[in-house]
Amino acid sequence: MFESAELGHKIDRKTYDKELPALRAALLEAQIEMFKLAKFPVIILVGGVDGAGRGETVNLLNEWMDPRYLQTHGMGDPSDEELDRPMMWRFWRELPPKGRTGIFLGSWYTRPIINLVHGHSKTADLDQSLERAKRLETMLADEGALILKFWMHLSRDKQKQRLKLLEADPKTRWRVTERDWEHYKLYDKFRLVGESVIRHTSTAEAPWTIVEGFDSNYRSMTVGKTLLDAIRKRLDEANKEITEISAPPPLPSIDNLDILKTLDLSQKIDKKNYPDELEKYQGKLALLTRSAKFKNITVIAMFEGNDAAGKGGAIRRITGALDARYYNVIPIAAPTEEERAQPYLWRFWRHIPRRGRLTIFDRSWYGRVLVERVEKFCSEADWMRAYGELNDFEAQMVRHNIVVVKFWLSISKDEQLKRFKEREAIAFKHFKLTPEDWRNREKWEEYEQAVCDMVDRTSTEIAPWTLIEANDKYFARIKVLKTLCQSIEAALKNIENRKP
Repeated sequence: MFESAELGHKIDRKTYDKELPALRAALLEAQIEMFKLAKFPVIILVGGVDGAGRGETVNLLNEWMDPRYLQTHGMGDPSDEELDRPMMWRFWRELPPKGRTGIFLGSWYTRPIINLVHGHSKTADLDQSLERAKRLETMLADEGALILKFWMHLSRDKQKQRLKLLEADPKTRWRVTERDWEHYKLYDKFRLVGESVIRHTSTAEAPWTIVEGFDSNYRSMTVGKTLLDAIRKRLDEANKEITEISAPPPLPSIDNLDILKTLDLSQKIDKKNYPDELEKYQGKLALLTRSAKFKNITVIAMFEGNDAAGKGGAIRRITGALDARYYNVIPIAAPTEEERAQPYLWRFWRHIPRRGRLTIFDRSWYGRVLVERVEKFCSEADWMRAYGELNDFEAQMVRHNIVVVKFWLSISKDEQLKRFKEREAIAFKHFKLTPEDWRNREKWEEYEQAVCDMVDRTSTEIAPWTLIEANDKYFARIKVLKTLCQSIEAALKNIENRKP
C-alpha cells in the first residue's frame, strides 16, 4: 500500500517556484467562492508518520489560504473536560460550518492507532474505533461535507534520515523529541497498523491520499493540488440538480394496529395520593443524584410527545428535586443560522454534559424523524438514514457511561383538544398555544405513523423508549420520575458491579 510513497518523489526548486503562485491564487479564489456559496464545509485530516512533514504541511496551508475562512485544530491528548464526554465530542465541537475549512492535525484515528501500537488497547478496540470513524465520515458526507484525508509517509530509512536532518539544524532541532525516536523504534508496528487503518477507512466519500513526505516541495505541491482539485470539483457540482435516491419508507401496519394504539390512556392516579407519590420519587431522585457514586455517570433525559402532552410539567417535577448546579435544561426549537451551517447532530453533541451531571432535552434529535419528516423540512433520504445515525449517537453516549432515558408522552386527540381550549381560556397559558400547534393537529395521523416508526427503529436495549400514558398528568409525572429513578439506580449498580 505504501510502495508508491517510497519511490523517492521530488520536485526541483525551479519547478516548484514556477507553479506555486498560480496554485496559491487558485486556492484563494476557490476558498472565497466556497465561502460565498456557503453550501458545504471542507474537513482536512492530516496524519502519518513522525517526521513526514505533517506540521509543516498544516502551517503551509495556513500561509497559502485566507485565515478568515480557515480553522486549524491540533488535537493532542484529550483534556479532563474532553475525557468526561464520548471520544467524538471533541471533534464534533470543532467541525467547520458551511463555507469554511477545518484542518485537523491529529484526528479521530490518532489515539486508537497510538494506543494499539503501545499495547494500551487490542485490535478489537481499533476495529470498533474505525467503524465509528467510518460512520461519522459517511454521515458528514451525507450532510454535504467535503472530506480529505492525507497520510504523510516515509520509509524506515527515510524517517531516520529526516529526523537526523532536523536535529542537525539549529532552527529545527526543537521539532525532534524523545517521543519521535521512541516511535521510530516502533516503525514496523506503526506501519502495519497504519496500513490497516487506511485499508479499512479509505472510502468513496472519504478516501485517503498517501503522500511521500521526504521532499518538501513534492509534499506541499501534492497536498495543495489535491485540495484545489477537490474543492473545484465540488464547486462545479454545487449548482447541479441532484437526483435523490428514494428508499422505500416504512409502511403502516396492514391491520391498523400500532404501538400507540395499545397504550391504556385511561390510567390515572388519585389526586389525593399524588402529593405523597410526588414527594416519594422526588426524594428518591434527590438522593440518587446527590450520592457519591453519581459523579461516575452522566444522565440525559429526553422528552418528546404530542403537543400539550405535559412535557413541561414533567420536566419541572424533575428539576424540583435536583441541585441547580448540576443540571441543565435544553429547549430545542427550530435551528438557528449557526446550527443550520453545521451537520444535523452538531447542536446536540455540543450539549452533552460532563460526568456527574444531568441534562434534560425538551424536544430532541428525533425532530428529524418527526417534525422534519412530516412537514417535509428534509428529504425522505435524510430522515430514512437518520434512524441509524441516531442509534449510533446514543450508542456512543451509552458506551461512555451516559444514561439515556427517552420519554414519549402520549395523549388522545380528544384530550389534546380539551387542553388547547383550556390554554385559550386561561390568560397565563396563552403563550403555550401557537398556530403551529393547530397545524400539527391537522396532521395527527401522519405524526402518529412517524412516532410508531421512530419507536420501532430506535427503541434499543441500551436506549429504549418509555411510552408515557399522559391523559392524566399526575400519572404521567409519577411514571416519568419513577422511570428516571430506576434508570439511574440500574446504572449505579452496574458501576458498582464493575469494580474489582
